[in-house]
Amino acid sequence: MIGFIGSVFSPWYRWSGRKEPQNHVCLNVATYGPGGRFTMTDRGRPALRQTPDRLQIGPSSMHWTGQELVVEVNEVSAPPLVSRVRGTITLTPEALTGVEARLTPDGSHSWRPFAPIARIRVDLSQGHRWEGHGYWDANFGTAALEADFKFWTWGRFPLRDRTVCFYDATRRDGTTLALGVEVDRKGEVREIAPPPLTRFPRSLWAVRRETRADPGATPGQVMNMLDAPFYSRSLVQTTIDGEPSTGVHEALDLVRYRQPWLKPMIALRVPRRRGWTFTD
Repeated sequence: MIGFIGSVFSPWYRWSGRKEPQNHVCLNVATYGPGGRFTMTDRGRPALRQTPDRLQIGPSSMHWTGQELVVEVNEVSAPPLVSRVRGTITLTPEALTGVEARLTPDGSHSWRPFAPIARIRVDLSQGHRWEGHGYWDANFGTAALEADFKFWTWGRFPLRDRTVCFYDATRRDGTTLALGVEVDRKGEVREIAPPPLTRFPRSLWAVRRETRADPGATPGQVMNMLDAPFYSRSLVQTTIDGEPSTGVHEALDLVRYRQPWLKPMIALRVPRRRGWTFTD
């Protein structure tokens, strides 16, 4: 689940010139397996309400209670499986961090891992009801992703006593990012030297994939979660400091995303709704 102010993967936001992020807001929800759905409606400024502890986007909202992040979902999934997706997601952090990492030297893009270790309860329609370990972060930017990056991968891998996250990117100026961090259960964050960058098979759309793994270990996909011509999200198993771990991995090909022919394809999955009226 991702909340967007300035929906970076919306073709409508790109076609608008990206001048008004508050006029392109979205609550993206993706569920997997039987009954899986994908929602990503690009909504206009009338659908946005913000306070310090609440973000409301049309009929859906996120609310920070001081101890939990509660997400109330009320969306319609994209074709071909068009249906209402409703329910509640509750995330309870074990600890909160206050760190921010620059993804570009000038700070035009940054990443904030608010709660890399958390518990989550999911109760959504289509039978998605479960509890497990969760994760909460945010990205901020003042420029388009494809303006500053060619390619990036991100991975979050839970270990016995901590969680590790890896950000690897190739910027458009030819420089690279190779960031590794670990977070313990008290919320202490430390930058680490990441193990070798190791490739594994490409996605169904042939997006290149790689992540960090101990020397001699080979990462591998456990489950495909989301596949697009420019993006892959999957569960990946790797080995870190001798410990096997299965975590969420993303690969993003921004050279492909820059191609104009791709935007109409994305628009079929990302409808635009300009107007909205709150009843309260």
